[in-house]
Amino acid sequence: MRERERGRERSPQPSPGSQSQNDRSKGSKACCFCWCCCCSCSCLTMRNNSSDSNGKKDTPLDIVNGDSNEMPTLDEIRLWHQSFDTLMSSGKGRRKFREFLRSEYSEENLLFWLACEELHKETNSASVEEKARLIYEDYISILSPKEVSLDSSTREIVNNNMVDPTIHAFDEAQKQIYILMLRDSFPRFLNSKMFRNLMETVSRREP
Repeated sequence: MRERERGRERSPQPSPGSQSQNDRSKGSKACCFCWCCCCSCSCLTMRNNSSDSNGKKDTPLDIVNGDSNEMPTLDEIRLWHQSFDTLMSSGKGRRKFREFLRSEYSEENLLFWLACEELHKETNSASVEEKARLIYEDYISILSPKEVSLDSSTREIVNNNMVDPTIHAFDEAQKQIYILMLRDSFPRFLNSKMFRNLMETVSRREP
């Protein structure tokens, strides 16, 4: 017992200074651990945000702006029958014509023509380049399921224009598709059951 007590008396007691240093060391390690965790979380968040932004896909230009869901009048329908230009300048007319083209699996012709019309309204050069790229990918590229039918010379003109695209990059192609709809799709639309039913429905509704 006496030897144990003597041993305790001989063993050095930790000084207050060394104890505080140990506490600071522990606190420093804890802070470093927390800081590393925060940095790791921040890096992961930044990478995730980056991948999310890079993973976004462009929306195809397939919205027909200005189309109306309202029922046309009988006078409007008669004017459509007389002029393709009148039909195409009418939101109601484009909507009905689009429904017909969809039934014939040629809706992309109207969508392409209208996308070109929207491009003509653009004034920002960066936006022009981006919209032109989307139009090309959606309607000109041979890999697109919505590719429009163009002859080789017109396609070559478009490809050359895409080197430095402007609002007129697709003018020749737009003109060719417009003529195609005028000569091919428009007459069939006027003779279709859909158009006759529309005439009959509107006739019954109007006094």
